[in-house]
Amino acid sequence: MEQDPNVETGLDTFSLILPLPYRIAVIFVLGVWAWGLNLHYLSILKIDVPALIKYHTRVSSSTPPHHQRTYRLAATVTLPLIVSILFFWLITHGQSSLVITWDILPQSFLFLLAVFFFIPIHRLSRAGRYRFLTTLKRVSIGGIAEADNGKFGDILLADVLTSYAKVLGDLFVSICMFISPGVSSTDKPDRSCGGAYMVPLIISIPSLIRLRQCLIEFQRVRKHPTSSSGWGGQHLANALKYSSAFPVIILSALQRGTNPNDIGMSEAGLFRLWLFFVFLNSFYSFYWDVAKDWDLTLFSPASVRNNPEHPWGLRRHTHFHTKEMYYGAIVIDLMLRCTWSFKLSPHLDHFNDLEGGIFVMEFLEVLRRWMWIFFRVETEWVRTNRGPLPDDILLGDFNGGIDSPSSPDFPK
Repeated sequence: MEQDPNVETGLDTFSLILPLPYRIAVIFVLGVWAWGLNLHYLSILKIDVPALIKYHTRVSSSTPPHHQRTYRLAATVTLPLIVSILFFWLITHGQSSLVITWDILPQSFLFLLAVFFFIPIHRLSRAGRYRFLTTLKRVSIGGIAEADNGKFGDILLADVLTSYAKVLGDLFVSICMFISPGVSSTDKPDRSCGGAYMVPLIISIPSLIRLRQCLIEFQRVRKHPTSSSGWGGQHLANALKYSSAFPVIILSALQRGTNPNDIGMSEAGLFRLWLFFVFLNSFYSFYWDVAKDWDLTLFSPASVRNNPEHPWGLRRHTHFHTKEMYYGAIVIDLMLRCTWSFKLSPHLDHFNDLEGGIFVMEFLEVLRRWMWIFFRVETEWVRTNRGPLPDDILLGDFNGGIDSPSSPDFPK
């Protein structure tokens, strides 16, 4: 969740090859392919994702599966991206002055990518794109549907937005630089464009969205409690998790653009405070991924964790083929939650400050979220089919019910 400072001088080699607008486009396009892979593999496991997100099922056996339609959309946006990048390389030859001059090419593709979601062509998954846009409109202000009207899809999309937070910040920077007089969006990224705190504000929006969703869920439980929903403490605990991102964002912005002496702190003190909150946010989020989003028993009492009815630290009902897939996901999730630890290494402490390093960190977070979706959707399928039908449960019983009950919304 840390906002990355920009310490490079001049236009670096990575930016000559892949300027900021193209990096944003690449991650967005890869996200569409990733969603197709989510749908494809989960369908192989006989997990009906459209049913979970309350999306319409196939009309007939001749209708292409949802993952095939997603692949078609992904291929449709990938081809012009490749053509645009190759044309850009052909024109600029890696020369800094030409790269800066021809920012219209990558910005045009970003505009084209946005237009793709509004084109009324049925073969490009028109219904799926419309569903994505309507869901995005609802969740963009922290809204959330009712349980029987696609709530799970709203939650997944909002969680995906938190992983795209830095990409959205870079998108704002790219647009801001493009419309600013005398500035090129393919020049050295100015992450103070629009004001020193605009980018941190943009980055915080996805967490604000999820925070509001959790509070809405808490209010719903308080108004209409059930035997399975409890008093709603799980929603407040989840809200606290998203709130823990804000000190990290604020302290990162202060480290980048403020003299610590102006706020009565030393540089080392400000760093230690940032380190405390980033540690808290990372490990709280990791715990929630494993224990609440995936319903695994790794952090449960020993009697539950060592239950002979399931592999150690997992749960009774699973759909993935081997237990090693779950253990591997736990390890990978922990590692990718802690990429901030590079700053503690004397050899890698500036990795997150390089444009190439920033891109790698953004890509790894989107990759982590892609992996997370597999296990989150599988968990919801288990809750729905192995226990009581979901009433108003968002995450599972916060007090420890592993098999208690608790619609991802990307283009289909």
